[in-house]
Amino acid sequence: MGKPPPAPPIVIVMGVAGAGKSTVGAALARHLGCAFADADEFHPPANIAKMRAGTPLDDADRQCWLAAIAARIDSWRAAGQGGVIACSALKRAYRDIIIGARAELRLAYLRGAPALIRDRLQRRRHHFMPASLLDSQFATLEEPGVEERPIVVDAAKSATELAAEILAALDGDQRQ
Repeated sequence: MGKPPPAPPIVIVMGVAGAGKSTVGAALARHLGCAFADADEFHPPANIAKMRAGTPLDDADRQCWLAAIAARIDSWRAAGQGGVIACSALKRAYRDIIIGARAELRLAYLRGAPALIRDRLQRRRHHFMPASLLDSQFATLEEPGVEERPIVVDAAKSATELAAEILAALDGDQRQ
């Protein structure tokens, strides 16, 4: 009797605003045949209003948002489903809330140079996150450590290339 099939993956695609999390996350979810969620959808209206006004969120602002993301992940896990969430997850403390002891979750970090990301944000339309908040994003960013088992990819690549790299790393996980 062979070993049981692996559980569907749950992947957190992280990085600063403009790194490509939503685009890459949606492509990844399509390839995996699972649900996709954008963490922006979990922000309460007060957080969105604050960001639209050019004011960075603080840790207190993020607590209910992070709890809602963790609840979505837990609902997928309880149903035996895979999923992909695009979430900035800038601090280790935030990742501890949304990933915590859920060892089967994988973190994909879209690492990008500030100049590249700034250019993307300045060209982006119809999003509540202004380019003026990018410096606060990089100031807050705590890159994931090796103990978090991140899949680190270069955000300068196309969404298709990034999704393929993340899929290859996930496939490598399945073979171990």
